[in-house]
Amino acid sequence: MPKSRARHPRLVAGALLISALFMAGCAPFTPPAESNSNANSNANGNASGAVDDRPLVVTTFTVIADMVSQVAGDRVRVESITRVGAEIHGYEPTPGDLVRAGGADLIIDNGLGLEAWFEQFLSNIDVARVVASEGVAPIAIAGSATNAPNPHAWMSPVAAERYITNIRDALIELDPAGEGVFTQRAENYIVELRAVADELRVAVDQLPESRRALVTCEGAFSYLARDLGLAEAYIWPVNAEQQATPQRVVAAIDFVRERDVPAVFCESTVASDAMQQVAESAGVPLAGVLFVDSLSEPDGPVPDYLSLLRYDIDLIIEGLLS
Repeated sequence: MPKSRARHPRLVAGALLISALFMAGCAPFTPPAESNSNANSNANGNASGAVDDRPLVVTTFTVIADMVSQVAGDRVRVESITRVGAEIHGYEPTPGDLVRAGGADLIIDNGLGLEAWFEQFLSNIDVARVVASEGVAPIAIAGSATNAPNPHAWMSPVAAERYITNIRDALIELDPAGEGVFTQRAENYIVELRAVADELRVAVDQLPESRRALVTCEGAFSYLARDLGLAEAYIWPVNAEQQATPQRVVAAIDFVRERDVPAVFCESTVASDAMQQVAESAGVPLAGVLFVDSLSEPDGPVPDYLSLLRYDIDLIIEGLLS
């Protein structure tokens, strides 16, 4: 586990200023909205003027932020660099992102090549880093000449157990006094993950063998498809809508027709135009929007990671049973 390093004084000072624009996060994670900034908050604190001296953990996207919050409880503040609905793969960090991250005590990213912008982002700050997916056995992106890993391992509740243990260990190093809290909360959360994994398998058991095929815009479901025994097809392997070539679209149409797939889906952070073309050409419905790279707002359908898994599989089963 990497050790925390001293922060550059200018970054710390900048972080104190910018924190006036961002409310301190706490467990459970509430994705911050742009409208939530509060000019009356004090540095490191809140509108009441109370100083919040808990360690600050910054994550690259909202799903990881929720995982951290579930393990941390109220012992740390948690913020996500990207906001709800952001496209994580090609995100372009802002100066404010750099200042906020520079004021963190720890940064946690997904790894596996998900955050294409992140390595350059890190070169501008000096903060300890932990890769949440460390130790996950990767699935290679189908057709990748470089055998690149599919980065969406968190979409498997089985693989997510590794995320939780990595987060637990990182928090213990950051805040040794909280070891008992972090260990117990991680154990409880893994029990919930296993319960969700069982729920998903029971749900898929409703499907006839001939309907166990999932067609999405992005190849974000490879780990979940492996867990549940679903055949998988997609228009592009990792969020890059320019890869929706005519050949890929035709291949998806052929897959739907040959497998008699009853419905297709697209993800919430990408345009669905190409998948709409697949649906229309194959004569099946575009059955809904799946969540992968981002939670919803707190009052939306997937305010947390476990809700995301349940929501997606319910929508998939409903579409494939239609």
